[in-house]
Amino acid sequence: MKSVEEQLALIKRGAEEVLVESELVEKLKRGQPLRIKAGFDPTAADLHLGHTVLINKLRQFQELGHQVIFLIGDFTGMIGDPSGKSATRPPLTREQVLDNAETYKQQVFKILDPAKTEVAFNSTWMDQLTPADFIRLASQYTVARMLERDDFDKRYTTNQPIAIHEFLYPLVQGYDSVALHADVELGGTDQKFNLLMGRELQRAYGQEAQNIVTMPLLEGLDGVKKMSKSLGNYVGIQEAPGVMYSKLVSIPDTLMWRYFELLSFRSMEEIEQLRVDVANGANPRDIKIKLAEEIVARFHGEEAAANAHRAAGNRMKEGELPEDLPEIEVAATEDLPIAAVLNRAGLVKNSAQARDLLSGGAVKVDGAVVDKDFLFALGATHVCQAGKKSFGRVTLKAE
Repeated sequence: MKSVEEQLALIKRGAEEVLVESELVEKLKRGQPLRIKAGFDPTAADLHLGHTVLINKLRQFQELGHQVIFLIGDFTGMIGDPSGKSATRPPLTREQVLDNAETYKQQVFKILDPAKTEVAFNSTWMDQLTPADFIRLASQYTVARMLERDDFDKRYTTNQPIAIHEFLYPLVQGYDSVALHADVELGGTDQKFNLLMGRELQRAYGQEAQNIVTMPLLEGLDGVKKMSKSLGNYVGIQEAPGVMYSKLVSIPDTLMWRYFELLSFRSMEEIEQLRVDVANGANPRDIKIKLAEEIVARFHGEEAAANAHRAAGNRMKEGELPEDLPEIEVAATEDLPIAAVLNRAGLVKNSAQARDLLSGGAVKVDGAVVDKDFLFALGATHVCQAGKKSFGRVTLKAE
């Protein structure tokens, strides 16, 4: 296990706030795996990259050797999280919630290690609570304290209705931490009230209070509003590779570092080097391509990432080979200079063009730039590129 300082640095990467940091340090010093909880209400079938900010942080905790609990709020999903809402949300049926929960499990294991992940459903313990248990739970907090919450306060002062069951939501989320004996809970900045509720309820039930790590809400493709399917500024993790690639390459240059920090698994040292490259004149689009390929590979595989550029309807990138690479045989009795091979293979118009391309560094053999002195061995096969558009897998075959 990494040192406390190394763990804390990774935990704080991209985080908005760590509460209470000194308490977390003491827990880390014990050298025992901590129980890390993050809850997700399956209110929709598909996840987008905004959701993965928390899941990526869970993965980091896994890499540090801690026990991750992916909590599916099948009970709380039927209440509807009032966080940030200006009106009461319509509750979902249990069938809707369970259908969505199945898709969540399939999607999150593209990021998390299933062997190191505990999947829990909060209906497991909430369905067991008696009416008396609920009364005891509700007695732990006052209406006045509930109305301190910003969204409740705004709705109350503007005479917008607040249903009683909405007050239950933060209580139930907090009780989840009691049931799971959570050491740390992760959540978005809009969840801070609910996360703090977990600390208070754990103390009320005789447990050590959990620590909190809040993560920022990821801006959508417009770089302004929170990523949301309803706003159309999202990247769904089940979208086609070409669509995902195209969206990520098109984000504003000012947004790409935020995405690198919160979505990439590259080290901060690597990301800083990319910043330096851009400052020194590198094209920001080329840097966004690196991010897009990493994200596509995570959810669709390396092959899909390699082909995503063309799947998005783009022309080939520099150095990229066409899918239908022609097979070309050139007859010879001995090794030949590369200029002669290019000419006989039909990859150049004539020997003069071959010489011009070679002198300009525009000829590649197996991806490496070669000059006029390159000798093509008899019997060998190489992928040859002459200029930007002329390609072939060339074999120099003995006559």
